[in-house]
Formats: sequence, structure tokens, C-alpha cells
Amino acid sequence: MKRIAMTTAALCLGLPAVAQDFSDGSEAKTWNLAAETPARFEATVVDMLCELTGDCAENCGGGQRQMGLVRAADGVLVYPNKNNQPAFTGAALELAPYCGAEVEVDGLMIEDPELGATNIYLVQKIREVGESEWVTANSWTKKWAEANPDAEGKGPWFRRDPRVNDMIGESGYLGLGLEADEAFIEEWF
Repeated sequence: MKRIAMTTAALCLGLPAVAQDFSDGSEAKTWNLAAETPARFEATVVDMLCELTGDCAENCGGGQRQMGLVRAADGVLVYPNKNNQPAFTGAALELAPYCGAEVEVDGLMIEDPELGATNIYLVQKIREVGESEWVTANSWTKKWAEANPDAEGKGPWFRRDPRVNDMIGESGYLGLGLEADEAFIEEWF
């Protein structure tokens, strides 16, 4: 009751509301990122583009669109932009099978007003509401390798990814064109 009164007063005075604490029960492992806090909450998995613009695709785009989490406690749209692997990849792929489902997630929330980071989420575990077993959100690189069998070799996935290499071939490493790349390389290396 006290929290509701404080939030109402803050809104009436034009002050920012007190942020909710979702760390209770979280088993998230730290990444030692600035402004990270453990966060475990229930949410509905949504297609972000659909949620924000009304441009909705069947089955949330089948893993081809960014996924979001509408938090059950307060209706806030949370942006999951990372899974439980070292690279900043995989959240959409990990959440796609849960399109429209009520889930519980455990991970790290990033909130840093100075950087403009609000409701950025690093999902580490997922389970449908009511289920007892968690699914670790770490399948992205395995699924990437299955989808790109000709991209075998050493080094990080993005050095071998056909889409990345096609983009570099068309517009250079800097994205400014092949001539700009040549001039940059000559000047700096």
C-alpha cells in the first residue's frame, strides 16, 4: 500500500516512479555489466514490431523478428537483447518458440538513465508459467551452425556468417563502400 501511495504521489508531482525490484528468487549469473541487476518475472512473449506498430506476422514472425516481454506485474514492454551465451545474440531465437505464451524468465535487467538504457534484458532461463523445469537460453550458436553448415571453420561465427560476409562484400567493413574501405586501410594500416 505504501508503494502505491508513493508511486501515485510521484506521478502527481511529475517525479519518476519508484522502480520495481524483480530480483527476488533470481538465480541469474552476473555478467559484470554496468547497471545490471538480477531480474526474475512473468511475462507474455510478443513480437516487438507487432506490439509497437500493429504490424503483426503469424507466429511472431517465426523467429525472424525481435521478440519482447510484456511484464505481467506492470505491463511494461521489456527488450530482451541477449541470451545466456557470451555474444550479444540469441534472445529472439530463444523466445520465438514461446510466441504468445505466458512465461517466467530469469536473467539480468539493465537500467541506466544516463545511458538511456531502460528495460534492457539479458535472458538466461525461460519456462512456461506453471512448468517446473527451466530451459537454459543458450541454443543460438548451435542453431546458427545447423542453419549454416557450409560456414564451418575456426574463429567467431560472425567471421564465417554468409550474411555478414555478403554485406561486407557489398558495402565494405565500414559500411561506407569498398572505396572508403581501401582509403581507410591505406591510411591507417
